[in-house]
Amino acid sequence: MGLDFTTPEYKRLRVIVDTDAACEADDPFAIVHALLSPKLCVMGILAEHFKVEGSMQRSYDEIKTILDAMGMSVPVFHGQNGLLSEDESISEAAKFIIDEALKDDERPLFILCQGAITNVAKALEFCPEIRYKITVIWIGTHGEAPCKAPFTEFNAVNDIPAANLVLQSGVDLWLVPSHVYITINIGIAEIQRRIRPCGKIGEHLFKNLVDYNMSEGAGWTQGESWSLGDSPAIAIAINPGCGHYHTAKAPLVLEDTSSAVKEDNPDIRIYTDVDSRYILEDLIAKLELCYGN
Repeated sequence: MGLDFTTPEYKRLRVIVDTDAACEADDPFAIVHALLSPKLCVMGILAEHFKVEGSMQRSYDEIKTILDAMGMSVPVFHGQNGLLSEDESISEAAKFIIDEALKDDERPLFILCQGAITNVAKALEFCPEIRYKITVIWIGTHGEAPCKAPFTEFNAVNDIPAANLVLQSGVDLWLVPSHVYITINIGIAEIQRRIRPCGKIGEHLFKNLVDYNMSEGAGWTQGESWSLGDSPAIAIAINPGCGHYHTAKAPLVLEDTSSAVKEDNPDIRIYTDVDSRYILEDLIAKLELCYGN
């Protein structure tokens, strides 16, 4: 089986997926969604840290595991080893962003960010002119300011200086804040029934999620459901109209991840909702068609 359709060439996008894939269980679903979507030409996948020693390498290893389970080959790059302020070197991931942005290619380039945004920040810090050549979709922050943090927003807190550098850079930024990305809810029973049977990758997605759900690190979860909060980065690239958005000033991220007003910040696109039914069903249908019995 497989997809009996494709996307017209002039509608296709170059994309780079930036992911803290080993952090917890939703990143792998988003990576799979990107790889199975004909509109998205995945040029490379970047490993992102999650503010734990060795976490970037763990993300890199998880990306390779996903590709092996899917029987696919896509370039994978090591990212920054830690916070923007602590890692003065430029990683192969940041270099890849710069090289891809500077290519002579008519297809738009989107960076789909599913964790801390350190790799993109390093690329912008090293080569600011690429801000005119890329669109960044980021799952992160609590959104439009002013907004007091209802909880610590994980992706922003993992590198607040990097977050603020990108938010202030003037890059074409599409932001998916916490109150939006937490709505992509699915029961673990549905994952077992519909995704687990989808070959080696379906089994990996299910087992990886169940193992994390039973770990001490999953104390924040509800117990038998999950929010696939990284998947909107992929779905919005495929279909920017799968949610509502408006233009507003980019927030300043404070130490507690509250959003504060900074009057000289540039305008960005901020999503206010997304269609969870479309996002989940598109992912599951592609898995079923490509890896189902």
